[in-house]
Amino acid sequence: MDRPLLPLRSALVFLMALLSGLVAGLLCWIAEGSVPRGVLAGLGVVGLAVPFFNRLIASEADGQSGQEVHRHG
Repeated sequence: MDRPLLPLRSALVFLMALLSGLVAGLLCWIAEGSVPRGVLAGLGVVGLAVPFFNRLIASEADGQSGQEVHRHG
């Protein structure tokens, strides 16, 4: 197989979301001292971070690589 399992953009989005969730879960665990709350906070942040980073990193299919992307509607 010559193709990667995930495109680089998808892997970057998932990695950044995972790191955000780990940091948020760790901070919540340090503040509260409760592992379940830290896990829930981390999972919530991962769920919200995936669409955020997906929109933040513009895809090359938009044809505006390196330029600001404006979408209305």
